[in-house]
Amino acid sequence: MNIVNQPEWLDNAIFYEIYPQSFCDSNGDGIGDFNGIIGKLDYIRELGCNAIWLNPCFKSPFGDAGYDVSDYYSAAPRYGTNEDLKRLFGEVHKRGMHILLDLVPGHTSVEHEWFRQSMKAERNEYTDRYVWTDSIWEEPRGMGCIRGISDRDGSCAVNFFSHQPALNYGFYKPDPDKKWQQSMDSEGARATLEELKNIMRFWLGMGCDGFRVDMAGSLVKHDEDGKGTIKLWQNVREFLDREFPQAAMVSEWGEPDKSLQGGFHMDFLLHFGPSHYNDLFRCDEPFFSKRGKGDVSEFVKKYLENYEKSDKKGLMCIPSGNHDMDRLARECYGNELKVSFAFLMSMPGAPFIYYGDEIGMRYVEDLASVEGGYGRTGSRSPMQWDDSTNAGFSSAPADKLYIKQDDSPDRPTVSAQMSDENSLYNEVKRLIAVRQSHSALQSRGGIEFLYAEKNAYPLVYLRTNGDKKILVIINPSDREVTFDCKFPLKEKKIYSVGKGLSVDNGKITVPPCFAGFYEV
Repeated sequence: MNIVNQPEWLDNAIFYEIYPQSFCDSNGDGIGDFNGIIGKLDYIRELGCNAIWLNPCFKSPFGDAGYDVSDYYSAAPRYGTNEDLKRLFGEVHKRGMHILLDLVPGHTSVEHEWFRQSMKAERNEYTDRYVWTDSIWEEPRGMGCIRGISDRDGSCAVNFFSHQPALNYGFYKPDPDKKWQQSMDSEGARATLEELKNIMRFWLGMGCDGFRVDMAGSLVKHDEDGKGTIKLWQNVREFLDREFPQAAMVSEWGEPDKSLQGGFHMDFLLHFGPSHYNDLFRCDEPFFSKRGKGDVSEFVKKYLENYEKSDKKGLMCIPSGNHDMDRLARECYGNELKVSFAFLMSMPGAPFIYYGDEIGMRYVEDLASVEGGYGRTGSRSPMQWDDSTNAGFSSAPADKLYIKQDDSPDRPTVSAQMSDENSLYNEVKRLIAVRQSHSALQSRGGIEFLYAEKNAYPLVYLRTNGDKKILVIINPSDREVTFDCKFPLKEKKIYSVGKGLSVDNGKITVPPCFAGFYEV
Protein backbone atom coordinates (compact mmCIF):
# COMPACT_ATOMS: atom_id res chain seq x y z
CA MET A 1 0.00 0.00 0.00
CA ASN A 2 1.26 3.48 -0.84
CA ILE A 3 0.72 5.52 2.31
CA VAL A 4 0.96 9.27 1.86
CA ASN A 5 3.66 11.31 3.51
CA GLN A 6 2.26 12.86 6.62
CA PRO A 7 3.05 16.20 8.24
CA GLU A 8 5.93 15.76 10.68
CA TRP A 9 3.93 17.15 13.59
CA LEU A 10 1.65 14.10 13.49
CA ASP A 11 4.58 11.88 14.49
CA ASN A 12 4.33 13.01 18.10
CA ALA A 13 0.83 14.51 18.12
CA ILE A 14 -1.32 14.11 21.21
CA PHE A 15 -4.82 15.39 20.55
CA TYR A 16 -7.29 16.99 22.91
CA GLU A 17 -10.89 16.76 21.73
CA ILE A 18 -12.98 19.83 22.48
CA TYR A 19 -16.76 19.67 22.42
CA PRO A 20 -17.21 23.45 22.05
CA GLN A 21 -20.67 23.65 23.58
CA SER A 22 -19.41 22.24 26.86
CA PHE A 23 -15.83 23.42 27.25
CA CYS A 24 -15.78 27.04 28.43
CA ASP A 25 -18.40 29.79 28.22
CA SER A 26 -16.86 33.27 28.02
CA ASN A 27 -20.04 35.35 27.70
CA GLY A 28 -22.40 33.83 30.25
CA ASP A 29 -25.03 32.41 27.90
CA GLY A 30 -24.59 28.84 29.15
CA ILE A 31 -22.92 27.60 25.96
CA GLY A 32 -19.19 27.26 25.39
CA ASP A 33 -17.58 29.38 22.69
CA PHE A 34 -14.39 30.17 20.75
CA ASN A 35 -13.19 32.82 23.19
CA GLY A 36 -13.66 30.38 26.05
CA ILE A 37 -11.47 27.87 24.22
CA ILE A 38 -8.80 30.51 23.60
CA GLY A 39 -8.75 31.23 27.31
CA LYS A 40 -7.98 27.58 28.09
CA LEU A 41 -5.32 26.86 25.46
CA ASP A 42 -2.53 27.23 28.00
CA TYR A 43 -4.20 24.55 30.12
CA ILE A 44 -4.25 22.13 27.18
CA ARG A 45 -0.63 22.88 26.37
CA GLU A 46 0.46 22.51 29.98
CA LEU A 47 -1.20 19.09 30.13
CA GLY A 48 1.10 18.14 27.25
CA CYS A 49 -1.34 17.99 24.34
CA ASN A 50 -0.02 19.66 21.21
CA ALA A 51 -3.02 19.25 18.91
CA ILE A 52 -6.76 19.86 19.08
CA TRP A 53 -9.74 18.21 17.44
CA LEU A 54 -12.60 20.71 17.53
CA ASN A 55 -16.05 19.17 17.15
CA PRO A 56 -18.40 20.76 14.56
CA CYS A 57 -18.51 24.51 14.85
CA PHE A 58 -20.29 25.55 11.62
CA LYS A 59 -23.72 27.15 11.41
CA SER A 60 -26.38 24.58 12.24
CA PRO A 61 -29.87 24.19 13.72
CA PHE A 62 -28.15 21.78 16.12
CA GLY A 63 -30.54 18.88 15.70
CA ASP A 64 -27.46 16.65 15.99
CA ALA A 65 -25.07 18.82 17.99
CA GLY A 66 -23.68 20.50 14.86
CA TYR A 67 -23.32 17.37 12.73
CA ASP A 68 -26.23 18.81 10.76
CA VAL A 69 -24.57 21.72 8.95
CA SER A 70 -26.64 24.52 7.43
CA ASP A 71 -23.70 26.60 6.17
CA TYR A 72 -20.18 25.16 5.78
CA TYR A 73 -18.65 28.61 5.33
CA SER A 74 -19.93 30.27 8.52
CA ALA A 75 -19.07 29.65 12.14
CA ALA A 76 -22.07 28.99 14.37
CA PRO A 77 -23.03 32.36 15.93
CA ARG A 78 -23.39 30.69 19.34
CA TYR A 79 -19.61 30.16 19.31
CA GLY A 80 -18.57 33.41 17.66
CA THR A 81 -17.69 34.73 14.22
CA ASN A 82 -15.44 33.50 11.45
CA GLU A 83 -12.96 36.08 12.66
CA ASP A 84 -13.10 34.62 16.18
CA LEU A 85 -12.42 31.15 14.76
CA LYS A 86 -9.53 32.50 12.72
CA ARG A 87 -8.14 34.08 15.89
CA LEU A 88 -8.44 30.69 17.62
CA PHE A 89 -6.31 29.15 14.86
CA GLY A 90 -3.70 31.86 15.39
CA GLU A 91 -3.63 31.45 19.17
CA VAL A 92 -3.23 27.68 18.77
CA HIS A 93 -0.28 28.21 16.44
CA LYS A 94 1.35 30.75 18.77
CA ARG A 95 1.64 27.95 21.30
CA GLY A 96 3.24 25.55 18.83
CA MET A 97 0.05 23.53 18.58
CA HIS A 98 -2.17 22.42 15.69
CA ILE A 99 -5.93 22.21 15.22
CA LEU A 100 -8.25 20.02 13.14
CA LEU A 101 -11.81 21.01 12.35
CA ASP A 102 -14.55 18.39 12.29
CA LEU A 103 -15.73 18.07 8.68
CA VAL A 104 -19.11 16.46 7.92
CA PRO A 105 -19.02 15.73 4.17
CA GLY A 106 -21.76 13.11 3.85
CA HIS A 107 -24.90 15.06 4.71
CA THR A 108 -26.23 18.48 5.65
CA SER A 109 -29.14 19.82 7.64
CA VAL A 110 -32.53 20.10 5.95
CA GLU A 111 -32.11 23.83 6.60
CA HIS A 112 -29.09 24.09 4.29
CA GLU A 113 -29.82 26.31 1.30
CA TRP A 114 -28.58 23.55 -1.01
CA PHE A 115 -31.31 21.24 0.24
CA ARG A 116 -33.99 23.92 0.04
CA GLN A 117 -33.09 24.49 -3.60
CA SER A 118 -32.95 20.75 -4.31
CA MET A 119 -36.56 20.36 -3.11
CA LYS A 120 -37.89 22.58 -5.92
CA ALA A 121 -39.79 20.89 -8.75
CA GLU A 122 -37.93 22.82 -11.45
CA ARG A 123 -34.34 21.80 -12.17
CA ASN A 124 -31.54 23.98 -10.80
CA GLU A 125 -27.87 23.64 -9.91
CA TYR A 126 -28.74 21.86 -6.62
CA THR A 127 -31.25 19.35 -8.02
CA ASP A 128 -28.60 16.63 -8.00
CA ARG A 129 -26.69 17.75 -4.90
CA TYR A 130 -28.49 15.09 -2.83
CA VAL A 131 -29.58 11.49 -3.39
CA TRP A 132 -33.20 11.66 -4.60
CA THR A 133 -35.33 8.92 -6.10
CA ASP A 134 -37.58 9.71 -9.06
CA SER A 135 -40.83 8.94 -7.27
CA ILE A 136 -42.31 9.77 -3.90
CA TRP A 137 -43.40 6.12 -3.73
CA GLU A 138 -39.85 4.77 -3.99
CA GLU A 139 -37.42 4.92 -1.11
CA PRO A 140 -33.69 4.26 -1.57
CA ARG A 141 -32.91 0.67 -0.60
CA GLY A 142 -30.90 0.29 2.59
CA MET A 143 -31.27 3.96 3.56
CA GLY A 144 -33.86 5.96 5.43
CA CYS A 145 -35.48 8.84 3.59
CA ILE A 146 -37.30 12.16 3.72
CA ARG A 147 -40.41 12.46 1.59
CA GLY A 148 -43.65 14.34 1.25
CA ILE A 149 -42.20 17.69 2.31
CA SER A 150 -41.70 19.38 -1.07
CA ASP A 151 -43.11 19.87 -4.55
CA ARG A 152 -40.37 17.70 -5.98
CA ASP A 153 -41.55 14.17 -6.80
CA GLY A 154 -39.12 11.85 -5.03
CA SER A 155 -37.70 10.65 -1.73
CA CYS A 156 -34.37 11.91 -0.44
CA ALA A 157 -31.97 9.49 1.24
CA VAL A 158 -30.75 10.31 4.74
CA ASN A 159 -27.47 9.26 6.35
CA PHE A 160 -28.57 9.03 9.97
CA PHE A 161 -31.24 11.24 11.53
CA SER A 162 -34.25 12.06 9.37
CA HIS A 163 -33.12 15.70 9.16
CA GLN A 164 -29.72 14.79 7.61
CA PRO A 165 -30.20 14.41 3.84
CA ALA A 166 -27.40 12.49 2.11
CA LEU A 167 -25.20 14.43 -0.28
CA ASN A 168 -24.74 12.90 -3.72
CA TYR A 169 -21.27 11.53 -4.48
CA GLY A 170 -22.72 8.90 -6.79
CA PHE A 171 -23.24 5.13 -6.62
CA TYR A 172 -20.35 2.75 -7.14
CA LYS A 173 -22.46 0.53 -9.41
CA PRO A 174 -25.70 2.32 -10.31
CA ASP A 175 -28.69 0.12 -11.05
CA PRO A 176 -29.48 0.72 -14.76
CA ASP A 177 -33.19 0.32 -14.01
CA LYS A 178 -33.07 3.16 -11.47
CA LYS A 179 -32.18 6.30 -13.39
CA TRP A 180 -31.94 8.31 -10.19
CA GLN A 181 -28.87 6.32 -9.09
CA GLN A 182 -26.17 8.51 -10.58
CA SER A 183 -22.62 7.36 -11.23
CA MET A 184 -19.60 8.80 -9.49
CA ASP A 185 -18.76 10.56 -12.75
CA SER A 186 -22.16 12.18 -13.14
CA GLU A 187 -22.35 15.95 -13.23
CA GLY A 188 -24.17 16.11 -9.87
CA ALA A 189 -21.70 13.86 -8.05
CA ARG A 190 -18.71 15.72 -9.47
CA ALA A 191 -20.21 19.06 -8.43
CA THR A 192 -20.64 17.81 -4.85
CA LEU A 193 -17.03 16.65 -4.72
CA GLU A 194 -15.74 19.96 -6.05
CA GLU A 195 -17.77 21.83 -3.45
CA LEU A 196 -16.22 19.63 -0.74
CA LYS A 197 -12.80 20.74 -1.95
CA ASN A 198 -13.94 24.37 -1.89
CA ILE A 199 -15.00 24.01 1.76
CA MET A 200 -11.65 22.51 2.69
CA ARG A 201 -9.82 25.17 0.70
CA PHE A 202 -11.72 27.91 2.53
CA TRP A 203 -10.89 26.75 6.06
CA LEU A 204 -7.33 25.67 5.32
CA GLY A 205 -6.85 29.15 3.87
CA MET A 206 -8.17 30.59 7.13
CA GLY A 207 -5.50 28.72 9.06
CA CYS A 208 -6.78 25.36 10.28
CA ASP A 209 -4.29 22.48 10.02
CA GLY A 210 -6.61 19.86 8.55
CA PHE A 211 -9.72 17.88 9.31
CA ARG A 212 -11.12 14.98 11.26
CA VAL A 213 -13.68 13.65 8.78
CA ASP A 214 -17.01 12.36 10.03
CA MET A 215 -18.30 9.09 8.54
CA ALA A 216 -15.50 9.23 5.98
CA GLY A 217 -16.27 5.78 4.57
CA SER A 218 -19.93 6.48 3.80
CA LEU A 219 -19.87 8.90 0.86
CA VAL A 220 -20.30 6.73 -2.24
CA LYS A 221 -23.48 4.66 -2.03
CA HIS A 222 -23.76 0.90 -2.54
CA ASP A 223 -19.98 0.91 -2.49
CA GLU A 224 -18.40 -2.50 -2.94
CA ASP A 225 -15.58 -2.88 -0.38
CA GLY A 226 -15.26 0.91 -0.18
CA LYS A 227 -13.64 1.05 -3.62
CA GLY A 228 -15.59 4.08 -4.80
CA THR A 229 -15.07 6.05 -1.61
CA ILE A 230 -11.36 5.24 -1.62
CA LYS A 231 -11.15 6.58 -5.17
CA LEU A 232 -13.03 9.74 -4.13
CA TRP A 233 -10.66 10.44 -1.25
CA GLN A 234 -7.65 9.79 -3.49
CA ASN A 235 -9.01 12.58 -5.68
CA VAL A 236 -9.18 14.84 -2.61
CA ARG A 237 -5.64 13.81 -1.66
CA GLU A 238 -4.36 14.90 -5.08
CA PHE A 239 -5.96 18.31 -4.55
CA LEU A 240 -4.47 18.63 -1.06
CA ASP A 241 -1.02 17.55 -2.22
CA ARG A 242 -1.11 20.33 -4.83
CA GLU A 243 -2.49 23.14 -2.70
CA PHE A 244 -2.14 22.20 1.00
CA PRO A 245 0.48 19.45 1.33
CA GLN A 246 0.77 20.00 5.10
CA ALA A 247 -2.96 19.51 5.74
CA ALA A 248 -3.53 16.61 8.14
CA MET A 249 -6.41 14.22 7.55
CA VAL A 250 -7.83 11.87 10.20
CA SER A 251 -10.78 9.67 9.32
CA GLU A 252 -13.73 8.28 11.20
CA TRP A 253 -13.72 5.07 9.17
CA GLY A 254 -12.52 2.25 11.41
CA GLU A 255 -10.90 0.40 8.52
CA PRO A 256 -7.34 1.71 8.20
CA ASP A 257 -6.52 -0.41 5.17
CA LYS A 258 -9.18 1.57 3.30
CA SER A 259 -8.75 5.02 4.83
CA LEU A 260 -4.95 5.10 4.49
CA GLN A 261 -5.25 3.89 0.92
CA GLY A 262 -7.66 6.76 0.33
CA GLY A 263 -5.04 9.26 1.46
CA PHE A 264 -5.83 9.80 5.12
CA HIS A 265 -2.90 10.02 7.50
CA MET A 266 -4.61 8.34 10.44
CA ASP A 267 -7.78 6.39 11.19
CA PHE A 268 -9.81 5.93 14.36
CA LEU A 269 -10.58 2.68 16.05
CA LEU A 270 -14.31 3.01 16.62
CA HIS A 271 -16.65 1.93 19.38
CA PHE A 272 -18.83 0.28 16.75
CA GLY A 273 -17.84 -2.19 14.05
CA PRO A 274 -15.30 -5.01 14.32
CA SER A 275 -12.48 -3.39 16.34
CA HIS A 276 -13.37 -4.84 19.79
CA TYR A 277 -12.43 -1.43 21.21
CA ASN A 278 -15.37 -1.70 23.60
CA ASP A 279 -13.83 -4.84 25.10
CA LEU A 280 -11.26 -2.55 26.72
CA PHE A 281 -13.38 0.00 28.55
CA ARG A 282 -17.09 -0.23 27.72
CA CYS A 283 -18.73 -3.61 28.20
CA ASP A 284 -20.09 -5.72 31.06
CA GLU A 285 -16.58 -6.84 32.00
CA PRO A 286 -14.01 -4.41 30.56
CA PHE A 287 -10.41 -5.58 30.36
CA PHE A 288 -9.37 -2.46 32.28
CA SER A 289 -11.62 -3.23 35.25
CA LYS A 290 -9.90 -4.43 38.43
CA ARG A 291 -12.41 -7.28 38.56
CA GLY A 292 -10.06 -8.98 36.12
CA LYS A 293 -12.79 -10.75 34.12
CA GLY A 294 -12.14 -9.03 30.81
CA ASP A 295 -10.62 -10.32 27.60
CA VAL A 296 -8.15 -8.36 25.48
CA SER A 297 -7.34 -11.15 23.00
CA GLU A 298 -9.98 -10.32 20.36
CA PHE A 299 -9.01 -6.66 20.42
CA VAL A 300 -5.35 -7.55 19.90
CA LYS A 301 -6.21 -10.02 17.13
CA LYS A 302 -8.19 -7.37 15.22
CA TYR A 303 -5.60 -4.70 15.94
CA LEU A 304 -2.84 -6.86 14.46
CA GLU A 305 -4.99 -7.63 11.43
CA ASN A 306 -5.37 -3.90 10.78
CA TYR A 307 -1.71 -3.29 11.63
CA GLU A 308 -0.67 -5.72 8.88
CA LYS A 309 -3.15 -4.26 6.40
CA SER A 310 -1.74 -0.77 6.99
CA ASP A 311 1.86 -1.82 6.35
CA LYS A 312 2.71 -1.76 10.07
CA LYS A 313 2.64 2.02 10.04
CA GLY A 314 0.85 2.17 13.37
CA LEU A 315 -1.52 4.92 12.31
CA MET A 316 -4.65 3.72 14.12
CA CYS A 317 -5.72 6.16 16.83
CA ILE A 318 -7.23 4.88 20.08
CA PRO A 319 -9.21 7.61 21.87
CA SER A 320 -9.93 7.77 25.59
CA GLY A 321 -13.48 8.39 24.45
CA ASN A 322 -15.45 10.95 22.49
CA HIS A 323 -18.82 12.69 22.32
CA ASP A 324 -20.45 9.48 21.01
CA MET A 325 -19.33 7.14 23.81
CA ASP A 326 -19.91 6.67 27.51
CA ARG A 327 -17.32 8.46 29.60
CA LEU A 328 -14.21 6.42 30.38
CA ALA A 329 -14.98 6.90 34.08
CA ARG A 330 -18.41 5.26 33.78
CA GLU A 331 -16.87 1.79 33.98
CA CYS A 332 -13.33 2.51 35.23
CA TYR A 333 -12.44 4.10 38.55
CA GLY A 334 -9.44 5.25 40.58
CA ASN A 335 -6.24 3.48 39.60
CA GLU A 336 -8.09 1.70 36.78
CA LEU A 337 -8.14 5.06 35.00
CA LYS A 338 -4.40 5.56 35.52
CA VAL A 339 -3.65 2.10 34.12
CA SER A 340 -6.02 2.79 31.20
CA PHE A 341 -4.13 5.96 30.33
CA ALA A 342 -0.82 4.08 30.56
CA PHE A 343 -2.16 1.86 27.78
CA LEU A 344 -3.53 4.78 25.72
CA MET A 345 -0.26 6.70 25.96
CA SER A 346 1.92 3.74 25.01
CA MET A 347 0.14 2.52 21.87
CA PRO A 348 0.98 3.50 18.26
CA GLY A 349 -1.04 6.17 16.49
CA ALA A 350 -1.91 9.57 17.94
CA PRO A 351 -3.68 9.41 21.32
CA PHE A 352 -6.91 11.42 21.59
CA ILE A 353 -8.04 12.65 25.00
CA TYR A 354 -11.70 13.61 25.24
CA TYR A 355 -12.09 16.80 27.27
CA GLY A 356 -12.46 16.02 30.96
CA ASP A 357 -11.26 12.42 30.72
CA GLU A 358 -7.91 13.59 32.09
CA ILE A 359 -9.61 14.43 35.39
CA GLY A 360 -11.99 11.45 35.34
CA MET A 361 -15.17 13.37 34.59
CA ARG A 362 -18.15 11.08 35.04
CA TYR A 363 -21.04 10.20 32.81
CA VAL A 364 -24.03 12.17 34.11
CA GLU A 365 -26.86 9.69 34.48
CA ASP A 366 -30.53 10.03 33.52
CA LEU A 367 -30.34 13.21 31.44
CA ALA A 368 -32.99 14.09 28.89
CA SER A 369 -31.60 14.23 25.35
CA VAL A 370 -30.05 17.53 24.32
CA GLU A 371 -29.62 18.38 20.64
CA GLY A 372 -29.75 14.80 19.41
CA GLY A 373 -27.52 13.40 22.15
CA TYR A 374 -29.94 10.80 23.54
CA GLY A 375 -27.85 8.27 25.51
CA ARG A 376 -24.71 10.22 24.63
CA THR A 377 -25.88 13.34 26.46
CA GLY A 378 -24.38 12.23 29.78
CA SER A 379 -20.91 12.27 28.19
CA ARG A 380 -21.29 15.88 27.00
CA SER A 381 -21.75 17.74 30.28
CA PRO A 382 -19.87 21.00 30.92
CA MET A 383 -16.18 20.90 31.81
CA GLN A 384 -15.39 21.10 35.52
CA TRP A 385 -12.65 23.69 36.05
CA ASP A 386 -12.84 24.65 39.73
CA ASP A 387 -15.16 24.95 42.74
CA SER A 388 -16.74 28.26 41.73
CA THR A 389 -20.23 28.70 40.24
CA ASN A 390 -21.00 26.02 37.64
CA ALA A 391 -17.54 24.57 38.25
CA GLY A 392 -16.05 27.57 36.44
CA PHE A 393 -17.67 26.66 33.13
CA SER A 394 -20.14 29.56 32.89
CA SER A 395 -21.56 32.52 34.81
CA ALA A 396 -25.07 31.70 33.55
CA PRO A 397 -27.77 30.42 35.92
CA ALA A 398 -27.45 26.65 36.29
CA ASP A 399 -30.73 26.03 34.45
CA LYS A 400 -29.35 27.86 31.40
CA LEU A 401 -26.34 25.59 30.93
CA TYR A 402 -26.14 23.74 27.63
CA ILE A 403 -26.35 20.42 29.48
CA LYS A 404 -26.90 19.82 33.19
CA GLN A 405 -23.59 19.58 35.02
CA ASP A 406 -22.44 16.81 37.33
CA ASP A 407 -23.71 18.16 40.64
CA SER A 408 -22.07 15.55 42.90
CA PRO A 409 -20.28 17.14 45.86
CA ASP A 410 -17.15 15.15 45.02
CA ARG A 411 -17.10 15.87 41.31
CA PRO A 412 -13.53 16.09 40.00
CA THR A 413 -12.20 19.51 38.99
CA VAL A 414 -9.08 20.69 37.21
CA SER A 415 -8.00 23.00 40.04
CA ALA A 416 -8.25 20.29 42.71
CA GLN A 417 -6.41 17.74 40.61
CA MET A 418 -3.65 20.09 39.56
CA SER A 419 -2.77 20.62 43.22
CA ASP A 420 -2.84 16.89 44.03
CA GLU A 421 0.39 15.14 43.04
CA ASN A 422 -1.38 11.76 43.02
CA SER A 423 -4.34 12.82 40.88
CA LEU A 424 -5.33 11.36 37.53
CA TYR A 425 -4.54 14.72 35.90
CA ASN A 426 -0.94 14.63 37.09
CA GLU A 427 -0.60 10.97 36.10
CA VAL A 428 -1.79 11.76 32.57
CA LYS A 429 0.60 14.70 32.45
CA ARG A 430 3.49 12.43 33.48
CA LEU A 431 2.51 9.81 30.91
CA ILE A 432 2.42 12.38 28.12
CA ALA A 433 5.88 13.61 29.10
CA VAL A 434 7.21 10.03 29.08
CA ARG A 435 5.71 9.34 25.66
CA GLN A 436 7.20 12.54 24.23
CA SER A 437 10.63 11.64 25.61
CA HIS A 438 10.82 8.26 23.88
CA SER A 439 10.37 7.88 20.13
CA ALA A 440 9.60 4.17 20.52
CA LEU A 441 6.39 5.12 22.35
CA GLN A 442 5.21 7.61 19.73
CA SER A 443 2.83 7.29 16.79
CA ARG A 444 5.08 5.54 14.30
CA GLY A 445 6.96 3.25 16.67
CA GLY A 446 6.53 -0.47 16.01
CA ILE A 447 4.58 -2.85 18.24
CA GLU A 448 4.83 -6.56 19.02
CA PHE A 449 2.40 -8.18 21.44
CA LEU A 450 4.20 -10.62 23.74
CA TYR A 451 1.35 -11.65 26.02
CA ALA A 452 -2.33 -11.15 25.19
CA GLU A 453 -3.97 -14.44 26.03
CA LYS A 454 -7.70 -15.15 26.03
CA ASN A 455 -9.41 -14.29 29.33
CA ALA A 456 -6.02 -13.70 30.94
CA TYR A 457 -3.83 -10.96 32.39
CA PRO A 458 -1.43 -9.15 31.96
CA LEU A 459 -1.15 -7.41 28.60
CA VAL A 460 2.48 -7.14 27.47
CA TYR A 461 3.88 -5.54 24.32
CA LEU A 462 7.16 -4.27 22.95
CA ARG A 463 7.39 -0.80 21.37
CA THR A 464 10.35 -0.17 19.06
CA ASN A 465 11.98 2.55 17.02
CA GLY A 466 15.32 1.63 15.47
CA ASP A 467 17.45 0.20 18.25
CA LYS A 468 15.20 1.67 20.97
CA LYS A 469 13.01 -0.92 22.67
CA ILE A 470 10.51 -0.38 25.47
CA LEU A 471 8.60 -3.18 27.17
CA VAL A 472 5.10 -2.25 28.36
CA ILE A 473 3.50 -4.40 31.06
CA ILE A 474 -0.10 -3.73 32.07
CA ASN A 475 -2.19 -5.50 34.70
CA PRO A 476 -5.47 -3.75 35.48
CA SER A 477 -6.77 -6.67 37.60
CA ASP A 478 -6.84 -6.74 41.39
CA ARG A 479 -4.68 -9.86 41.57
CA GLU A 480 -1.02 -10.70 41.09
CA VAL A 481 -0.28 -12.36 37.71
CA THR A 482 2.80 -14.04 36.20
CA PHE A 483 4.13 -14.46 32.67
CA ASP A 484 7.30 -15.69 30.96
CA CYS A 485 9.43 -12.89 29.54
CA LYS A 486 12.15 -13.36 26.95
CA PHE A 487 13.65 -9.94 27.65
CA PRO A 488 15.87 -9.34 30.68
CA LEU A 489 14.65 -6.14 32.33
CA LYS A 490 17.27 -3.46 32.77
CA GLU A 491 17.46 -1.38 35.88
CA LYS A 492 16.21 1.68 34.04
CA LYS A 493 12.49 1.87 34.60
CA ILE A 494 10.94 4.62 32.51
CA TYR A 495 7.54 4.73 34.20
CA SER A 496 5.28 2.80 36.55
CA VAL A 497 2.05 3.12 38.46
CA GLY A 498 1.40 0.63 41.27
CA LYS A 499 3.86 -1.46 43.24
CA GLY A 500 7.02 -2.88 41.63
CA LEU A 501 7.35 -6.16 39.77
CA SER A 502 9.43 -9.13 40.76
CA VAL A 503 11.60 -11.16 38.39
CA ASP A 504 12.61 -14.76 39.00
CA ASN A 505 14.34 -16.95 36.43
CA GLY A 506 12.62 -15.40 33.40
CA LYS A 507 9.23 -15.22 35.08
CA ILE A 508 7.83 -11.81 35.86
CA THR A 509 5.23 -11.41 38.58
CA VAL A 510 3.09 -8.32 38.08
CA PRO A 511 1.29 -6.73 41.05
CA PRO A 512 -2.37 -5.69 40.92
CA CYS A 513 -3.45 -2.45 39.21
CA PHE A 514 -0.04 -1.95 37.65
CA ALA A 515 1.48 -0.46 34.52
CA GLY A 516 5.19 -0.18 33.80
CA PHE A 517 7.48 0.78 30.91
CA TYR A 518 11.03 -0.63 30.79
CA GLU A 519 13.96 -0.26 28.44
CA VAL A 520 15.14 -3.65 27.17
